[in-house]
Amino acid sequence: MAYQYEVGDFVTLKKQHPCGSREWEILRVGADFRLKCAGCGHQIMIARKLVEKNTKNLRKKQEENT
Repeated sequence: MAYQYEVGDFVTLKKQHPCGSREWEILRVGADFRLKCAGCGHQIMIARKLVEKNTKNLRKKQEENT
């Protein structure tokens, strides 16, 4: 399954972060992703290939229509 990754989306990975959270917010998309842990706020840079391989679920950002 091919996901369409965009900044602001939340991705659920297979392995959990030491804080216990599995959800990460996407801050940057490219050859490398910058992810921010939804649990503790820790930021990491990770290769796109690893994110694509380890993604369990992708939750799109909520569009605000005002």
